[in-house]
Amino acid sequence: MPRSQRRARYLDALANSGEKNKAASLVFGVPHAARNADSEYRYRPHSDLHYLTGWEDPEVAALFLPDSDHPFVLFVQPKDRERETWTGRREGVEGARERFGADLAFPYSELAMRLPLLVAGYSTLHYAYGEQPDHDRLVFGAVNNARASLRNGLCLPWKIEHSRVLLGELRLHKDDAELALLRRAAEITAEAHIAAMRTGVPGAFEYEVEAAIDHTFRRRGGTGAGYTTIVGGGANACILHYIQNRDKLAPGSLCLVDAGAEVDYYTADVTRTWPVSGRFTTSQRDVYNLVLEAQHAAIACATAGRPYRDMHDAAVRVLTEGMVELGLLDGDVDELIVEERYRKYYMHGTGHWLGLDVHDPGAYHVGLYSRPLAPGQVLTVEPGLYIPPDDQDAPEALRGIGVRIEDDLLITAGSPEVLTAACPKTIAEVEAACAR
Repeated sequence: MPRSQRRARYLDALANSGEKNKAASLVFGVPHAARNADSEYRYRPHSDLHYLTGWEDPEVAALFLPDSDHPFVLFVQPKDRERETWTGRREGVEGARERFGADLAFPYSELAMRLPLLVAGYSTLHYAYGEQPDHDRLVFGAVNNARASLRNGLCLPWKIEHSRVLLGELRLHKDDAELALLRRAAEITAEAHIAAMRTGVPGAFEYEVEAAIDHTFRRRGGTGAGYTTIVGGGANACILHYIQNRDKLAPGSLCLVDAGAEVDYYTADVTRTWPVSGRFTTSQRDVYNLVLEAQHAAIACATAGRPYRDMHDAAVRVLTEGMVELGLLDGDVDELIVEERYRKYYMHGTGHWLGLDVHDPGAYHVGLYSRPLAPGQVLTVEPGLYIPPDDQDAPEALRGIGVRIEDDLLITAGSPEVLTAACPKTIAEVEAACAR
């Protein structure tokens, strides 16, 4: 879908957002962050702004004004030969109009001055407040100052709505262009996980595995990792967001890798767990098969019309039954679920929306109820089981085992499409991929 069509959908959503009076929206880019001293991180545009405009440079804001002669206004960095010599070419105000379709375009430095006049007549402003204090000060200060000076009788926004509500619903349903990027990201990610399985031999370091993953991401045309890669060997797999990636892989242990390639800012999100020595032990196999069974149960629930929550409930039941069989829990399965005692070993949700952000926006509930799944939504399914090495209540053979299996799914009118199906997952497939 062309971005002009996305903007038209967003403008229509603003115009019909249920407000008594007119609603405008302001979407900022993100500041260019310093890494240390005078070194900067590579710039990554704000997902909302990129979704609507495609603009990739810092110091930018987009203003959307439904029912206006200029519904799409961009504030951008102006052309500056000296600065461009140091930091790269700029599209400038001219490029904003000619190449990006802005009805009006101004230098970013004029935003505070021009904003009050542009939003005069709109009673509500959709804006992502609370994310950047500097942006909050600019927006609130400009509007408050204008209220005291504007004499034309037009109202100014008196109500602020978080822009993520409407935009999140639009971004939740992927168009064909987005799905093509997500499929490409999934393809590259599957190859990277196979490279990780072949690299992570006994004695290798976690960072060597990460390096093999990053190399595959970039070699295949991705922009890098969509989030910080997790390479957890042995008991490190029991730390959900372990990103130090500095320990040596021990013979006989498992390695959990959570990594996803980013392609044109759309990211995959895949987790695989595999044996460092190439073969699962009996205990590792038991835990792995349990998690895999839980994932199969969750995926079976990922059909249009079913509540989102059904996937998690299905995974929890399978995992809880398995925990009882493995000696991790004791008691009636229904009571263990009601009391959430399974959370000792499975403490996170079974998935999340996926797209421009690894945790993409979009509500999970409609009112008090879990929202029904619908075609065009992309999500992860990622059950896991994590048994700390010092857990005296767990059977000794299971201590220190952490397993998570995660795939990316597209909801369709029929069965879900597993976008990451090319990544080895069964025990036979994983052991074959680990063969050296």
